[in-house]
Amino acid sequence: MQGLSSAPPAAFLLLLLLLRLSSLLPVAAVPVAERELNPSSRLAAGAARVALHYLNFQTASPGALQALGQVRKATVKSIPDSGQKYYLQFTTEDYRSGENAGSCLATVLYRKTKSPPVVNIKCMPTKDQKQIQEEDNRLYQKIRHQTKPIIGNNIPDSYGNIEPALEPVWALAVAGSSYIMWEKSTENLGYFMAQVKSVKQWIRKDDFIEFDYTVLLHEIPTQEIISCHMRLTWLPDHPLKVKYFCASENQGLEDGSGMESGSAAGILHERGANF
Repeated sequence: MQGLSSAPPAAFLLLLLLLRLSSLLPVAAVPVAERELNPSSRLAAGAARVALHYLNFQTASPGALQALGQVRKATVKSIPDSGQKYYLQFTTEDYRSGENAGSCLATVLYRKTKSPPVVNIKCMPTKDQKQIQEEDNRLYQKIRHQTKPIIGNNIPDSYGNIEPALEPVWALAVAGSSYIMWEKSTENLGYFMAQVKSVKQWIRKDDFIEFDYTVLLHEIPTQEIISCHMRLTWLPDHPLKVKYFCASENQGLEDGSGMESGSAAGILHERGANF
């Protein structure tokens, strides 16, 4: 009669125990390697525009408004527990003239939580800071010396024209709506300001100027037009103050205002940066 088999070795039992414990432990997230994007892709251009929305609001300067020129390089990395982070190099254009305005380096993090993208951006502008301040002061004085409150509609008109007297109001609308577009942007949804549907100036006793706007935002790629009411307060060399709510056919009313997230420090002084 065959004898009873001997007990498993202690080392074998220890190995089984370790395997069992390891199966119960949470598996650490493995970061995805950085992936290069086609600079002309919609995702690359969309992230660059988000960075410029943030920049235009943070700078709070109608004379320094910038639009996207061309994305030179774009990569994206998946950050565990955070979201998708874009690394960008791009050129910019003056928002009004379309002339070359400089170049920028930026990162844009689209977080998994429902919150605005986190933007860090540094630019090397072609326009001199003193020139920008002079433009802002001229615009400010032009508005302050109006004999009656400014009221306007459909800026630009159906032919794309803007009355010279309303150009300062339009430029401020671009700066203010940049805050809305930055807050609302996601990795797959972007925005352009299509038109100032209406604007009305409020007379104040202090030095600030204040406007009520209704702006129309063009959502990409859905092609939806979103109407937003925006209250904007501004004084040169001071931050823009923006409060807004938006309405669209699908979403109803949306309410928003708050603190910005990211960094645009040194934007106008990083002239020695290597791009």
